Amino acid sequence: MEERIQTLLQEINAYNATDKAGVEAYRLRYTSKKGVVGELFEELKQMPVEQKKTAGKILNELKQAAEAKLSALQEQVETSTASANALDLTLPPVPNTTGNLHPLTLTRYRIIEIFERLGFNVADGPEIEDDWHNFSALNFPENHPAREMQDTFFIEKKGVAGAPQDVLLRTHTSNVQIRLMKSQKPPIRAIMPGRVYRNEAISARAHCFFHQVEGLYVDKNVSFADLKQTIFHFAKEMYGKDVKLRLRPSFFPFTEPSAEIDVTCLICKGEGCVVCKRSGWVEIAGAGMVHPNVLRNCGIDPEEYTGFAFGMGIERVTQLRYRVNDLRLYSENDIRFLKQFNTSGIA
Repeated sequence: MEERIQTLLQEINAYNATDKAGVEAYRLRYTSKKGVVGELFEELKQMPVEQKKTAGKILNELKQAAEAKLSALQEQVETSTASANALDLTLPPVPNTTGNLHPLTLTRYRIIEIFERLGFNVADGPEIEDDWHNFSALNFPENHPAREMQDTFFIEKKGVAGAPQDVLLRTHTSNVQIRLMKSQKPPIRAIMPGRVYRNEAISARAHCFFHQVEGLYVDKNVSFADLKQTIFHFAKEMYGKDVKLRLRPSFFPFTEPSAEIDVTCLICKGEGCVVCKRSGWVEIAGAGMVHPNVLRNCGIDPEEYTGFAFGMGIERVTQLRYRVNDLRLYSENDIRFLKQFNTSGIA
């Protein structure tokens, strides 16, 4: 037995482990109840009494050596693992990466920049609005389709839970125009960028939330020619001097006369494509002279003051600016899409 113990002691001293699996293999072979050291203690019970004293002494020394070796191996592996996971301050630093502004944000900043140079202020208002500011004050009839659930997200309907009037998510930023005309006297010259909501199916050309910027100019002797030149200047500044503009007669409850404004399709250069529906033109805005009823609703005398208003979708302006043909890309947060943009446009 003494020779076997000496052989095992040499094995234990020579054993090395580099990971937890190696330490566990050592424990099972040498220090567990069914390991070789445990087997020797079982053999010790069968030995004659006169041999037990000598054999038991060296066997206890072997057990102590095996347990000490196990502790040393465990500490060695834990130290090695901790060192591997430790922060190496000698490594070169990772360079800071800067984020990108969202394309809609870039376009909004550009729109604000253009109109501010024309003397327009920037105004803001609530996204949760009441019926009067969103519809009634803008000359919408009581039975207008835009008031119905298929177009508007209502939060509270009139007569429900004691609501004095409908509360809804605004369908346009025209509500800010009403609040401006109610709170200050002409002259008023402002644009109102913001998010709006409509109950529409999501597709490449439509979304349930999107962004608009509306403009309002109210003063004495404001004419349709002022409106036309303002939008013409904006289109030239946004899309370049070669862009063409056209106005088509239209109808809006809050303006009279009214027009829809088209620019030449910058994606196909007027040749005709899916985006412009093969027409060569893309609508960017609706506009017109502020309806006298809207001025009266806000306490402004339409016999003394006139004004124009316009509204355009920021997504549509961005679509032409950056050649993006799917509205869903703006809200999906795909980093591959967003990385293409920087403060000067396309990277």
